[in-house]
Amino acid sequence: QVQLVESGGGLVQPGGSLRLSCAASGFTFSRYAMTWYRQTPGKERELVAVISSVGSTNYADSVKGRFTISRDNAKSTVFLQMNSLKLEDTAVYYCYARYSWGQGTQVTVSS
Repeated sequence: QVQLVESGGGLVQPGGSLRLSCAASGFTFSRYAMTWYRQTPGKERELVAVISSVGSTNYADSVKGRFTISRDNAKSTVFLQMNSLKLEDTAVYYCYARYSWGQGTQVTVSS
């Protein structure tokens, strides 16, 4: 079965950086798009970034120019490099693929 395991979250000051990872298993990773979402309490989960199987990318307007999604097909892992973090980036970040979700990793941006 599909398994997605996120890591890399934590507490960071505004303007700082974090790199999230999502290790995937249970499917042929290289054939599928991978997506990062985030959610804050009381709000719907929102798409942050997506990378296709061939490496094309798309981002939410709120993170364009600050976040970069990438993938390593040899390691079945997708990454989200987050730079210039803002208070409003605080959320639980989830990896999504093949109709499955990871457990999420908390990112807290606070001074």
